[in-house]
Amino acid sequence: MSRISARRVAGTSVAAIALTTALAGPAFAHVTVTSASATKGGFSAMTFRVPTEKDNASTTKVQVAFPTDTPLASVSVKPVPGWTAQVAKTKLATPISSDDGPITDAVSQITWTASSPASAVHPGEYQEFGVSAGPLPTSTDALTFKALQTYSDGSVVRWIDTQTPGGPEAEHPAPTLKLTAASATGATTAAAPAAAPAAAPAADNSHDDLAIGLGVAGIAFGALGGLLGGLALSRRRQTPAPAGTTTHDELTGARR
Repeated sequence: MSRISARRVAGTSVAAIALTTALAGPAFAHVTVTSASATKGGFSAMTFRVPTEKDNASTTKVQVAFPTDTPLASVSVKPVPGWTAQVAKTKLATPISSDDGPITDAVSQITWTASSPASAVHPGEYQEFGVSAGPLPTSTDALTFKALQTYSDGSVVRWIDTQTPGGPEAEHPAPTLKLTAASATGATTAAAPAAAPAAAPAADNSHDDLAIGLGVAGIAFGALGGLLGGLALSRRRQTPAPAGTTTHDELTGARR
């Protein structure tokens, strides 16, 4: 590859990287809201992340507006060291039903303010503000929280733009939390314990006992027969053979 071509490729790569960084920079600096679990009808621990975009000013105040068309009956604020939280409520046109009775007002805005310049969010830093809220509405797929970010130089950034589905990204999009459908939980049926194996029928040992008895009797009779045979043979040997009788020794050629 020639040097001129190599320089052109390098220049194109640098330009592409610069363009990507320029586009990604503002998105990274957005004020956002996230949650590990945001299930419809349930409670959620939300986190509002606020980064400081400016290089010469710090974030001193953050205001977050809560939706009143889908109000949240219960809202708790997590303490942030060096910051104070002020919760504002509004009267609801339609009360919310709850286990404790109808709820006629709900949180409409939370304002976090730095207690001192040292507690402010300085350039290159970000701060997280936690909220626990619920029950989350079941009639929508997302909650939008418009936010205002105030800097130490008096300027205010309004994160209030709504995102058009499929359209270009808004310049200052409002923090949006997507809700997930509650999972269907069917009744769990416990498995029936396995039936114990049927006890084996008691073995009928009558035949075995009879066989053993016959065997013992046979052995006894055999022993008795052997004993009687031995006695008869002994007597026979002790009785002299009559004259003219051929004995076993004579058959074998031996003379007695």
